[in-house]
Amino acid sequence: MDAATLYREDTITDRKVGTLRVLTPIKTDGTADAARPVIYTGEAQILTGAGPLPIGFEIEANSLSDAVAKFGPAAKEAIERTVRDLQEMRRQAASSIVVPQGGMGGLGPGGMPGGGKIQMP
Repeated sequence: MDAATLYREDTITDRKVGTLRVLTPIKTDGTADAARPVIYTGEAQILTGAGPLPIGFEIEANSLSDAVAKFGPAAKEAIERTVRDLQEMRRQAASSIVVPQGGMGGLGPGGMPGGGKIQMP
């Protein structure tokens, strides 16, 4: 472990909407390290056809009350970004062309019958 980057993690939840994690920087003796900022992260879930999908995101906040107030908008933005990413991945998967190992049935390289070979009489 890197002794210069230790954090104590506290989990805050309303048991309904999501979870807030408060990462408080600490020194190796366990006291708070005021030289580094506290980090606030949120976690929510969206239901998909494959089951619940956890969404994690950082919240720009200066205090716990500020993080609680900003949780909803930050969660909404993270969920919208995730949905856009999923739609893009679905679009890319649907538009990919799969060519069989042996080439196109009955046609040789270049789409020419007979394998695309030039034959002289």
